[in-house]
Amino acid sequence: MRAVRPDGKRSAAASRPQSKPAATPRAAPAAAASDGSPSTLRLTERNTSGSRLGLTPLQTPASIETITAQTIAGRGQHNVTDAVAQNAAGFTASPAPGNGGLSFATRGFAGSNSVMTLYDGTRLYVGAGTVTFPFDTWSAERIEVMRGPASVLYGEGAIGGIINVTPKKPIATTYNDAEVSLDSNVTRRLAVDSGGAVNPNVSYRFTATGNMSDGWVDRDKTSNLAISAAVRVQAADNLAFTLSEDYGNRNPSHYFGTPLINRTIDDTLRFKNYNVLDSAIHYEDNRTQFKTEWNVADGITVHDTLYYLTSHRHWRDVESYAWNPANQLITRTSYIEIFHDQAQAGNRTDATFRGHVLGLANELVTGFDVNRIDFTHTNNSPFGGTTSVGVDAVGLGYFSATTTPATPGYNAIVNQYALFAEDRLSLTDKLSLVSGVRVDRPEVDRTDYKTPANSFGTSLSGTSWRTGAVYTPIPNLAFYGQYATAVDPVTNLISLAATQKTFQLSTGKQIEVGVKQSFWGGRGEWTLAGYQIVKNNLLVPDPVNPAGLALQVGQQSSRGVEASIGLALNDGWRVDANLALLQARYDKFSQTVGGKIVSYAGNIPKNVPEQVSNVWVTWDFAPDWSVYGGVQIVGRTFSDDANTLRRPGYAIVNGGIRWKPHARTTVAFRLYNLFDTVYAISAPYAGQWLLGMPRTAELSVNVKF
Repeated sequence: MRAVRPDGKRSAAASRPQSKPAATPRAAPAAAASDGSPSTLRLTERNTSGSRLGLTPLQTPASIETITAQTIAGRGQHNVTDAVAQNAAGFTASPAPGNGGLSFATRGFAGSNSVMTLYDGTRLYVGAGTVTFPFDTWSAERIEVMRGPASVLYGEGAIGGIINVTPKKPIATTYNDAEVSLDSNVTRRLAVDSGGAVNPNVSYRFTATGNMSDGWVDRDKTSNLAISAAVRVQAADNLAFTLSEDYGNRNPSHYFGTPLINRTIDDTLRFKNYNVLDSAIHYEDNRTQFKTEWNVADGITVHDTLYYLTSHRHWRDVESYAWNPANQLITRTSYIEIFHDQAQAGNRTDATFRGHVLGLANELVTGFDVNRIDFTHTNNSPFGGTTSVGVDAVGLGYFSATTTPATPGYNAIVNQYALFAEDRLSLTDKLSLVSGVRVDRPEVDRTDYKTPANSFGTSLSGTSWRTGAVYTPIPNLAFYGQYATAVDPVTNLISLAATQKTFQLSTGKQIEVGVKQSFWGGRGEWTLAGYQIVKNNLLVPDPVNPAGLALQVGQQSSRGVEASIGLALNDGWRVDANLALLQARYDKFSQTVGGKIVSYAGNIPKNVPEQVSNVWVTWDFAPDWSVYGGVQIVGRTFSDDANTLRRPGYAIVNGGIRWKPHARTTVAFRLYNLFDTVYAISAPYAGQWLLGMPRTAELSVNVKF
C-alpha cells in the first residue's frame, strides 16, 4: 500500500520510487474539519471494497461508503458494531453473545448469511452463525461498507451487503500515538499505535489495545485484547511484500438479555443478570497474511494474498429466561456449552490490466480464490436443564450441576474454489460500463460424531454477476444504474446439516439506480439511491409432508431508498446525515407450527427495521475546542417471522466535547445514551430482550509523539 500518514496525507518518502509498485493513483482527499476528521462522504477517494479495480465511489455503480479512523475516534466509537450502525446509511446491528456480537442487517436482509464481515478484504467463513473478529476499532484505518449484493466480489453470503474493516498499514514516517480512557462502568482502556521506517525499504505498523470493565449489568466483568502488527518490504522498485499478524482475545459480556414481564421491560430488572455464577465466554482469533504486490510491466499488476486464520470459541451459559406468572419466578432453560475450533487456509491472486480496447480506455482484473476450512463443533446437545430463580437474581447456581458434559458433535471440511473477473470500459470521458462475474464451487464434507449416519459430502455451485453504467455529465456528479445477482447459503456452509445437504444456494437479484455528487471543492457531498432486491429458493415446509424434507421454493424481497449528505460549513460547523427507508416482505414463506403449516407471506423478516437514520453535528466553537452530538434512529423490529414479537423503535443520543491543550494532545469527555433510553438491540430468545448500554460517561486522553 502507498505509505500514508495517519492524517491521511502522503509523506514525502511515500513519493519515492521505492515506496510502492505503481497502482491506481489515490484521488485528492476531501476537505477536513478543523478537528482533522473528514467532512464528507469520501466520494472522490479510492475505495477497495466496492470494486477490485480500486475505483472511487463516483466511478462505481453501487452504494459504497467509507468510515475513516478519524471519524470513528472523533465520535468515541470503540467497537465495530457502533462504528457501522451509527455512521453507515441503512445498517443496523443485532449483537448477542451467541453470534459473537457481529450480526448486521441492511436492505431488508439480516444475519451473517446475508451481510458479510471481512477483515482487510478477506472473509473468515462463518460457523454456526458466529463472527467474533474484528471487534475493536483502534487498529482500523477505515471501515468500508457496500449495500446490495456483493457475491460477485466475495462469494456466497452477501446479498444484503458487506462490511470490510481495513487495518492500519505500515508507514514511512515515524508516528506514535497512545490513548487512555475511563468510563462510568469502570471500563479501563489503554491503546497504542506506532509506525515508521526501519530503513528506506522496510516500514512497520504496530497497534495494541486492551480494556477491562465491570460492565453495566450485575456480575458482568469483561476484558478484551487486540494486537495488530505488519511489516512491509520494498524488495524492488516494482515489488513489495507485506507480512501481517492480527490477534484478538476476548472475554465478552455474559449478559444474554432481560426477561419480559407482560411483554415489556420492568425497569427494576434492567441491570439484572440471570446467567449462572460460573458462566464463561471466550473468543480467541488469529490472522496471518502475506501479501505480494508486483508491477509486472506498464499497465499490468499482480496481487497475491496468502493467509491462515484460526478461531477458538467457548460458551458455558444458561441463555433463555422467561417470566412465569404462575409462580412469579424466572424460568431458565438452554444450558449450553459449546466449543468452536476453526482453521482456514487460503490464497487469493488477481492480475490487473490497464490499457485500451478498440481505442477505448479499459481496466480488467481477473483472478482466483481458494480456501480450505476445518471446523469442529463440540457441544452438550440437547442442551437440557431447567431451573427457576427469583426476579431479584438471587440463588443463581452453577452450570455443572444441571447439565451433561460437552462432547464432539461434528467436523466439517469445506474446500472452496472461485474464479472472478471485473472490467471497466470507458466508452467516453463521461460514460463508463462496469461489469463483473464470479463462479464459486464449495465442497462440504461433514462427519457427524454423535449420529454417524448423518455424515455426508456435497458439492454446491453458484454464479454471480453484475453490470452497470456510470454517467458523469460534469466533474464530480455521477448518475448510475446496475443489475446484480447474488447467492446465499441456506445456512452457514460449514454448519450445513444432513437435512440440508440436497439444497442448492439461494439466489437473488437487484436493480439499483442512484446519483452521487461532490461539490464546494469537496466540502459538500450527497448520495441518493433506490433499489429492489428479490431473493429466491428459501426453505418452506412441503404441504404434502410437513414433517418431511423442506422445499426450496420460498421468496422474500425488499425495496427502498437511501440518502446521505455531508457538509463542512463555515465557522467550524459540520453536518453528516443519512436516511434509509425500505419495505421488506416475505413474498412466499411458511413454517410448521404445532404440526400445521402457517403462511408468513406479507410479514416483515425478523431483525429488519424499515426506517434507519443517523445525524451528526460538530461545531468547533473556539480555538482548540469542539463539541459534537449525534442521534441514531431505528424503527420497530420484529423478533420472529410471525411478527408477534415486536421490539419498539428507539432514538439514542450521543455527544461529547474535545479540548486540545497542546497540538499533540486531545482530552475528550463523552456521554453515550445521553437521555438514558431503555431500548432493545436484539432478542436472543422469545420473551427476552438484550438491552443497550445505559447512560455512560467517558473521559479519554490521547497523546501523539
